[in-house]
Amino acid sequence: MIESSDEAPRRSSREMGRRRSEAPFFLVMGGISSSFIFLIVLLLAADMRFTSVGEFKAALLKPEIQAAFRLTILSCTVAALLSIWVATPLGYLLARFRFPGRLLIDTIVDIPIVLPPLVLGLSLLILFHQPVGGFVLDQWLRDRLGFQVTFSWPAVVLAQFSVACAFAVRTMRVTFDQINPRSEDVARTLGCTRGQAFMQVALPQAWRGMIAATTIAWARALGEFGPILVFAGATRMRTEVLSTTVFLELSIGNLDAAVAVSLLMVAMAVVVLVVLRLLGTGLTS
Repeated sequence: MIESSDEAPRRSSREMGRRRSEAPFFLVMGGISSSFIFLIVLLLAADMRFTSVGEFKAALLKPEIQAAFRLTILSCTVAALLSIWVATPLGYLLARFRFPGRLLIDTIVDIPIVLPPLVLGLSLLILFHQPVGGFVLDQWLRDRLGFQVTFSWPAVVLAQFSVACAFAVRTMRVTFDQINPRSEDVARTLGCTRGQAFMQVALPQAWRGMIAATTIAWARALGEFGPILVFAGATRMRTEVLSTTVFLELSIGNLDAAVAVSLLMVAMAVVVLVVLRLLGTGLTS
């Protein structure tokens, strides 16, 4: 259909009017949204302006901070691997099956997410020091296995795992929710057991979610502070991680070192976020 010579200008004016009417909407929404982004940028800029490159290097060359960095990498990695080991079967069961007590288990999984960190650390401390069945768990492990959990590096890993695993379970549950179970049903009709269908069909499709869950668990373990401080302590060269390093440096008034470690943790968190974005999953998965 051929437009008349005056219809095109009228349609163009209507489109321009609609754009003008939508402008206040985007201005309001963009203004509210940008306030939070602006706050984060200001926080990072303030940290970077507070310290210089020389002070940053000097702080990171301290033996205590280097030891904390090594323990952080090790403990976060172990906690993340333990988290994905538990989160994969638990997320699969919650996504695929309806069983008695499922709602209760689903609720229990979220408790570490909403529980105050200091309360979680105190609960871990009580668990390992409260007599259960006539013996104290920490004392029993020390006598039988020869190592102590409380106020040592295993306590750091356990405190990080207790919180990070909950986030990994949520990620894996959503991952399996998004995978059509029909392919597993077809595999079972062709002779696969349920375990074989899980290992050979469901698990290969969930690899992206598994990497995302591991990365999120690692990042959450990196930022853990309260449970570590209560359950593992903050002993230098023994149970000190980067999050407790910031606390220790602040407690002695060494702001330069505290800011330097904070920037190091920000850089590590940015790397984690970039990995998630490259995977195409994002935190929303």
